[in-house]
Amino acid sequence: MNQILEVVCPSCQAVNRVPAARMQNRPVCGKCRSALFSGRPLEVDQAAFTRHLQRNRIPVLVDFWAPWCGPCKMMAPVFEQAAQRLEPGVRLLKVNTEQQPALASELGIRSIPTLVLFDQNREVARQPGALQLPMLLQWVEAQLGGR
Repeated sequence: MNQILEVVCPSCQAVNRVPAARMQNRPVCGKCRSALFSGRPLEVDQAAFTRHLQRNRIPVLVDFWAPWCGPCKMMAPVFEQAAQRLEPGVRLLKVNTEQQPALASELGIRSIPTLVLFDQNREVARQPGALQLPMLLQWVEAQLGGR
């Protein structure tokens, strides 16, 4: 039996039902026809963050950052590379804590950059500080049990 996954469109926020077996086939949104995965993290506000967390049925990895933060700037290209490697199995989001202070406060983000991994709308793990790509990929894989 083929599992059906719900995936939020990064362009129009519509929820798409995608068979798990077809996730590698570059699925597109049924509403706006945009690619569901671009190999790049998606910058989100609080509303989009909430929608992705509540409706995606794939893990969601979030980078909490700020434009003035040196380690955040170092982490940005690594997070971009991670998106290319982890999608479509994981949705990668970026939250600018300067623009979304209420969200950062609500989630108890005390330092940046901080990576937070969610699965089924629950926090699975949190990693403060910048990571190099191999360590980031290893950390995600360890948290998700090699899925």
